[in-house]
Amino acid sequence: MTDDDLLGELLGRASTRLAAYGYLLTGSQHAGEDLVQDAIVKVFVRKRRIPNAAAAEGYVRAAMRSLHVDRMRRETVWRRLAPGQVVRDEVPDQTERIATADAVGRALATLSPRQRTAVVLRYYDDLTVADVAHQMRLATGTVKRYLSDALDRLAVEVGADVFDAERIAVVETEGRS
Repeated sequence: MTDDDLLGELLGRASTRLAAYGYLLTGSQHAGEDLVQDAIVKVFVRKRRIPNAAAAEGYVRAAMRSLHVDRMRRETVWRRLAPGQVVRDEVPDQTERIATADAVGRALATLSPRQRTAVVLRYYDDLTVADVAHQMRLATGTVKRYLSDALDRLAVEVGADVFDAERIAVVETEGRS
């Protein structure tokens, strides 16, 4: 199968899922679509043997996670260097939503980018906390804090304890030891 055939099959069967995943990560339809395109370019520019469209989708999702985390880090640096200069998308209006308009989807849009990324990786991609920390290049405790704060926020936004199956205990301390 040629790269063109594989790309065509990937786009035919997974473009909607990839766009929705990009939206979940970024909180913006346009940024999510850009993320999908950048990830596809990243995957297909490298000459590697990809056996089928399902494997290609996995590579593209991994590239999307990596690119998104890298962009978040760059924005954080720029925000520190030039406060007020980095413009982030606000919560998109209803016309830009590609995910369903259910309560969890709306609540995800209220989370910070890092909280949203942690929640998507943990609960949508079903990664362990340690794997989320590795993907986001953060300490495990930091990821636990993001998840705990995000779950508290989601519970308020949705009006119920959304993820009552798993709660992460975060203990406040006086500082590092």
